[in-house]
Amino acid sequence: MPVLNSLNEFKATATEWRRHLHQYPELDFDVQNTAAFVEAKLLEFGVDEIETGIAKTGVVAVIKGRLGDGPIIGLRADMDALPIKETTGKGYASKIAGKMHACGHDGHTVMLLGAAKYLAETRNFKGSVALIFQPAEEGAGGGHTMVQDGFMDRFNISEVYGMHNMPGIEVGSFGICNGPIMAALDEFDVIVTGKGGHAGLPHLAVDPIIISAQILLAIQTLVSRGTDPLQSLVITATKIHAGDAYNIIPMKVEIAGTVRTLIPALRDFAEKRIYEVAASIAAGYGASIEFKYRRHDPVTFNSSGGTQRALRAARSVVGEKRVDPSVRPLMASEDFAFMLEARPGAFIFLGNGPTAALHHPAYDFEDEALPYGMSYWVTLVETTLAA
Repeated sequence: MPVLNSLNEFKATATEWRRHLHQYPELDFDVQNTAAFVEAKLLEFGVDEIETGIAKTGVVAVIKGRLGDGPIIGLRADMDALPIKETTGKGYASKIAGKMHACGHDGHTVMLLGAAKYLAETRNFKGSVALIFQPAEEGAGGGHTMVQDGFMDRFNISEVYGMHNMPGIEVGSFGICNGPIMAALDEFDVIVTGKGGHAGLPHLAVDPIIISAQILLAIQTLVSRGTDPLQSLVITATKIHAGDAYNIIPMKVEIAGTVRTLIPALRDFAEKRIYEVAASIAAGYGASIEFKYRRHDPVTFNSSGGTQRALRAARSVVGEKRVDPSVRPLMASEDFAFMLEARPGAFIFLGNGPTAALHHPAYDFEDEALPYGMSYWVTLVETTLAA
């Protein structure tokens, strides 16, 4: 089953929808207009059931197959944009200042809508499919909130699948791997408190800037010397705030950053050792620290069965040579991981071609990818829920 002819023919309409959503990006949970657009299309398609307001603005719709009873599988698309000023110069560029679809969620939403239209017309499967339109993927915890809302149990979803476009992968190609495919994400803060003083009399102060420099260097050895080099751990300090004058040694320095790993146990290791290293270095200089560690997205983990079903569907659409079954995992995170913690399934990458990177102001979703994504969703449903 290659790219479906009807979905290829539908590409022009899907492109119009995608570019419309691109012009009106919304952030986090405040995706009311996008959710209303989704609901209106689903009602037009004649789906069997719609629930709105899940995790504030999430939408779940159910389409029942015509081939008898069977399980319910979930397909998820994210709807939110990013607080970035767009620089694409496209005629359909964002009309909302400081906001843009810099991660392709406009394309994700439309691909699932296109698949919904086809599935509602044909219903060539047993059981049911639940279409999941999620808000707040970009750091606000929408996936976690939807799972906590209990929609998986209410809709009796047995498996769940996600898809993300990926610049650098050729349009019309897919990439996936079994097991971890995207990293867990944690955040940390270290506040170093010393003793402020005159910049010309440093011996009378306890300089938190010097101490913080030692801490920043030392926590990098947790990766290079504290963990197996074949395991994946990234500790990155992304913020350091200290002082506001040339001639004053400040009393405090604030350090912040992220921890990313593909191995859940390394989250415990990082939390424990960052604190121990920072506290011991500070104490050695006569200073103290305040430490905070927050766990966000877990590892995005593809189950063996889900990976095989996703591979089968992708190969059916584009052929075996255009599907990479062992794509390298990314150290970026994805809150679809919460849904994969709740149910088995798989997350797959869809080629977006040689475009700007995700989260870049010049990024744009490649509309040529729309038929491939829509066909993948339909094929996944019809093969997984075959009679």
